[in-house]
Amino acid sequence: MKRAAFDLYEPEKPRCGLVLSSPHSGRDYPAEFIAQSPLSARALRSSEDAFVDLLFQDAPGLGVPLLTARAPRAYVDLNRGADELDPALIEGVKRTGLNPRLSSGLGVIPRVVAGGRVIHPGRISRAEADERLSRHWHPWHKKLSEVMAAQRSRFGQVLLLDCHSMPHDAVSHLRSCDGEPPEIVLGDRHGAACAPQVMSKIEGAFRTAGFRTSRNIPFAGAWITQTWGRPQAGCHAIQVEIDRSLYMEEASLTPRPEFDEVRARLAMAVGTVVQILRQGDAPRALAAE
Repeated sequence: MKRAAFDLYEPEKPRCGLVLSSPHSGRDYPAEFIAQSPLSARALRSSEDAFVDLLFQDAPGLGVPLLTARAPRAYVDLNRGADELDPALIEGVKRTGLNPRLSSGLGVIPRVVAGGRVIHPGRISRAEADERLSRHWHPWHKKLSEVMAAQRSRFGQVLLLDCHSMPHDAVSHLRSCDGEPPEIVLGDRHGAACAPQVMSKIEGAFRTAGFRTSRNIPFAGAWITQTWGRPQAGCHAIQVEIDRSLYMEEASLTPRPEFDEVRARLAMAVGTVVQILRQGDAPRALAAE
């Protein structure tokens, strides 16, 4: 039986043009995939945005649709273009222009997980790569497109929060406005994916919920943010990266006692974003663009 590509959690009644997605929290690892890899099951999970879908599970109750992945990132990366095929991994793929993601093994079918550890014992066939895209990438993105279109049609504009997690080491050396490392990094492709006034409102929502924030460093947003961020067309996208050490033990991939508190604060932030959009603050900012 084929595995489902996604879970869509819909509100009884959408309250504003907001959509949440979690493309890297999938944890449905095929047994044959684990069996063929030289890595342990735990090592394969090192690139996973563990539990991010659960952190945002209150969104539908706030009137916001939430789209989450089933397939794990190590199997197929939904935050890459379907054409980002790695010639070093996939047979029959020709080398094209320079793509830093492919060079580092992080194409749509990843060659490595965190730390550069190789996933497969050798190359895979183009047919296998196409099968993963057909069963997971295309259905997930088709559904995201449908949800985004429905929200934009209903409310006249749409804002996508693409939700991820990041290792604490990625931000431990950085400082937010109060001199401490940021807990959440908001990426809008340095202003290209979201109107600046809207970005400021969203950042304010997370700060009101008690999170230290920064923008675009070290994560400015990847393929999903780049693809959906079209401010002049009324479509805005922000990548949300959460410090994993806030809610889980990174070494063991187990939730920390603070998990429910972090979840509640994220729900508070999402609820504030809903109010911002419903009150018309963001639409006025968009009109100013």
